[in-house]
Parts: sequence; C-alpha cells; structure tokens
Amino acid sequence: MSTTTRNSRKDLTGFVTSRSGDKSIKVTVPYKIPHPRYQKTINRKTVVHVHDEKNETKVGDKVEIMETRPLSRLKRWRIVKVIEAAVAADGAAITEKDVAELVPTKKTKA
Repeated sequence: MSTTTRNSRKDLTGFVTSRSGDKSIKVTVPYKIPHPRYQKTINRKTVVHVHDEKNETKVGDKVEIMETRPLSRLKRWRIVKVIEAAVAADGAAITEKDVAELVPTKKTKA
C-alpha cells in the first residue's frame, strides 16, 4: 500500500460519547452547515463507531479518527490520536451530561 492511498483516507475530529464494549467506542463529530434558504448556521452531528485498539480513550476525550477497512458490521473508523483528555472540573469522573455540554446540539424552547 502506498502512502498516497493512506493519505487520501478521510479523517475527522470528535468527542468520545460512549464506550460500548471492549475496543469499541462511539464518537460524535459536530459540524455546522448553512440553512438552504435562510443561511443561518445550523449545528449538526454525526455519530460513528470507532475501533480503539489499546482501550486508551474515555468518555469526553477529544480524538482524531481515520477511515479504515471494515472491522465489523458498523466499525469503519479507528483512533489516530487523543487530542485532549477529558477532565471534570472537580476531578471527578466525566458523565454523559458533561459530554453533552461539549457537543453542540439543537436548542429547543422549554
């Protein structure tokens, strides 16, 4: 395999939102698009299943992922590196609520 083939693979940056099993995680990749008619910026997200060979990530970490060959029924991505490790403000464990604050989502009226 040449380096040009490997370099042409897609790479994304996102947040680990779930550790679903051994060597498997879910990464949420936020992105912004303009509304087709009104051009207002809309926050969207994509959730991808990622292979974590060394089990080095935890929920809340910011990671870089790269497209790879199919590893299972859903996993088509692998971890390249951990960009920023997750740390709670008080040093306690990160919860899913803390991760939800990191990832931009659609705001609704209460």
